[in-house]
Amino acid sequence: MRGQKVITFQDAIEIVESLPEEQQESLIELLKRRLIERRRNRLLRSVKEAKAEYKRGEVKSGAVGDLIRELSE
Repeated sequence: MRGQKVITFQDAIEIVESLPEEQQESLIELLKRRLIERRRNRLLRSVKEAKAEYKRGEVKSGAVGDLIRELSE
């Protein structure tokens, strides 16, 4: 972060509040879309990883009670 000014959360709020209302709304929508996209990408990576584990035979099946017993060992 050399040469970059560190902006606190409060600074960011004040900067956003200084924008016109329309730009604040646009920023909120943009941030919501980006958060949704990041969550979607994390979920996709998780699903791909689970599929790969399944293909490698690393997935166990059983009842919930079996899982609880295994976790408590």
